[in-house]
Amino acid sequence: MTGWQDNIHFILVEPKEPGNIGASARALKNMGFSNLGIVNPPLLTDEAWWFAHNALDVLDRRQSFPDVRSAVADKAFVVGTTGRKGKKRGLILPIAQGIGKIKEYAQDGPVAILFGRESRGLYNEEVSECGLLVTIPANKEQPSLNLAQAVMIIAYELGKEAMAAQPRGKKAARVNHHRMDLVTHSEITLLYDRMTAVLQLLEYIPRGDRDLEKKIMSNLKYFIGRAGLTDWELNMLHGILSQIEKKLAASPQTVHEK
Repeated sequence: MTGWQDNIHFILVEPKEPGNIGASARALKNMGFSNLGIVNPPLLTDEAWWFAHNALDVLDRRQSFPDVRSAVADKAFVVGTTGRKGKKRGLILPIAQGIGKIKEYAQDGPVAILFGRESRGLYNEEVSECGLLVTIPANKEQPSLNLAQAVMIIAYELGKEAMAAQPRGKKAARVNHHRMDLVTHSEITLLYDRMTAVLQLLEYIPRGDRDLEKKIMSNLKYFIGRAGLTDWELNMLHGILSQIEKKLAASPQTVHEK
């Protein structure tokens, strides 16, 4: 595994079945990936090791995290997987389009792909950490996929992309450098907190309207999360926010003049 494939991190969120963890590790190795993370993992039983047949190295190197935010803190992009659709869930792409986006993101920095719980998937607050969501079309009579199956499908589709890209190594290398120094998700999260505070100072968000505040910030998160930010872009945005704060501090009455 080389190049952009090294930047793909498969994150299982609170899986309950050790067998699914082992089967996911096997799926990753089958398709040429090795970065497996688990949020709030269960105690691994022998079943996990049995299902990880010939992929024990992937299972051994797994990383554990207490929550989603810590799992994605050092990632430049976060992609979620979901079977549920809705406008409040942000941009949702079918797998055919989503795979291309994931590969594109992985050219620029580390990407986390989140897989939700076997029974309930990803919670809304976890979805809000994602720049976009990918869905796998399935029969309406049985749309829910097994966790390890979902991991295999995503890994397979990405693996196909990797194999197809191998003969074009020189072109891929050029594409790989079109961005520099993308900041981590934790750095962007601090920016979101500051943007919320400044929007409240400007009274762009009516005081006490938590629903509108959540909607506006969710849209900003999806927008920025899909694009990623360089160090320069992050510093520029913080500079703009600092200037707004200075102007408001110097003339607080101007906010209410109209």
